[in-house]
Amino acid sequence: MVLVLSDDDIEDVLTLESLASVVERALVKQGRGEVERPERPHYPVGIGLDGPDPLGTGLVMPASVHGDPYFATKLVGVHEDNPERDLPTIHAQVVLADARTGRPVSFMNGGTITNARTGCIGGLAARDLATEPVTLGVLGAGAQARWQTRAIDALTDLDSVCVYSPSDSREECAADLRAEGIDATAVDAPAAAVAGASVVVTATTSAEPVFPAGALSPGALVIAVGAYDERSQELEAATFERAARLFADVPEEVAETGDVRATDLSAEDFVALSAVLDGEADRASAEEVLVVESVGTAVLDAATAAELYEAAESAGVGTEQPL
Repeated sequence: MVLVLSDDDIEDVLTLESLASVVERALVKQGRGEVERPERPHYPVGIGLDGPDPLGTGLVMPASVHGDPYFATKLVGVHEDNPERDLPTIHAQVVLADARTGRPVSFMNGGTITNARTGCIGGLAARDLATEPVTLGVLGAGAQARWQTRAIDALTDLDSVCVYSPSDSREECAADLRAEGIDATAVDAPAAAVAGASVVVTATTSAEPVFPAGALSPGALVIAVGAYDERSQELEAATFERAARLFADVPEEVAETGDVRATDLSAEDFVALSAVLDGEADRASAEEVLVVESVGTAVLDAATAAELYEAAESAGVGTEQPL
């Protein structure tokens, strides 16, 4: 029997505070080399259906954490035109299996898993690297903008949030966050979201920079989570030039994104975020501008899926299904 978990099932057993500790442990284990994380392929899909161009991108993300009883593979589809179809841009599924036998134990909707674990990356970065009080500027108004804000609120003393998106979705995002008890306001320009913010989050699917580097305040922490391949870019090269230090969840993969390809930087210029969580790196002064780049890692999917599977089993949540 396989336990099938829907997004609603997962949200029933998920708390960001608990998940953050799982994400932290997994990142530290990754930094110490105590994981198996094969190269993550991404490839065009849909070529030949409506013409010669691809309609989206497929990704396969397998991982295993040493000492953990389960391993996982996440299957992802990224279709940037989906909002026009009233569909999410990203669809994902996670298959969790027993590490001793290979027996599949759970099939999960990967949407909330991906959003929550990615949010925890931003939350942990803000917890350990942001100056206080935490005032947040968010570029983007989709699901990840909300999860980044929720995680930062859960792990820091968040004072206020300004949300910018070029569409009216910024108003809806700010209203949703206010309904959750977060002081959020929609603003009408990128610079207005960034100016005065101690933390700036970029959570978009943009192919070009989403805010002017000159708008950053001294001491700002920039957390960029949207760029995942060579075609996507959220940050100006000048943002990296302003930064005293650069961090990344997976430096070698971050180096392949459009953000970094627009600069002369390489993977060696980034400190692994795990070093911050492991107490080996920190902010040197309150005036430093810092950048954290995140592309996500299947290690977090494996750790998160295992945690949520065990929580669902304990709570009697989900549907048992024979294969």
